[in-house]
Amino acid sequence: MKKINKNSRIALYYQLMDIIVEDIEDGKLKENDKLPSERELCIEYDISRVTVRKAIQELEKSGYIYKEHGKGTFVSPKKFEQDLLKFYSFTEEMKKIGKIPSSKVISFEIVTEDEKIARKLKLNLNDKIYKFTRLRLADEKPMILETTYVPYDRFIGLTKKDLENQPMYDIFTKTYNAVFTTAEETFQVIAARSREAKLLEISSNTPCLMVERITYEDDLIIEYTKSVTRGNKFKYHVILKK
Repeated sequence: MKKINKNSRIALYYQLMDIIVEDIEDGKLKENDKLPSERELCIEYDISRVTVRKAIQELEKSGYIYKEHGKGTFVSPKKFEQDLLKFYSFTEEMKKIGKIPSSKVISFEIVTEDEKIARKLKLNLNDKIYKFTRLRLADEKPMILETTYVPYDRFIGLTKKDLENQPMYDIFTKTYNAVFTTAEETFQVIAARSREAKLLEISSNTPCLMVERITYEDDLIIEYTKSVTRGNKFKYHVILKK
């Protein structure tokens, strides 16, 4: 068993954090494993409850652990790392890491007269637009809330049932022969509003990442999506080259 060195200049709570983090990264503590209680940690490492509580608070802030009221403290699932240098599909990325992806279509409609969205898609004001909102899940846990707008004329015949049964990009490429050539994404930290929080099963005002994506087929914009992503479930990866 690893020990805490009380003669070290390193704070005791920080040493306990290091021990727990190392156990998580080495796989000794796995996703959703329950941690020993504060009392048990005090006895095991011969340290005060104040020290243990400080370590637990910092680990929770860092996303290594989470608490469930009345049940205890648990190891957080690993964050899903997304590479930003290539096109990606939520469905395919979840499959790669052994998660079961699914989607719930919250709403589906055909709209016109939305000047802001028409500008985003470079359409005329009265052009028809599909608007649909989907909740993306991994192992039945909500991860992302997406609202997507696509030009009606490019995807005539698209239905809610299609989106319930197939990944959106599969529909676009296999049914409509769409070819994605470029995509632009912008990122912004936001506080989850009440509706978003309810669907994502988080508290209102929890920090989330809003991702806006515009996808092109040559010069034609074929998708504008606004995604609210749980900040404690995702991290994004990019490599900058000179």
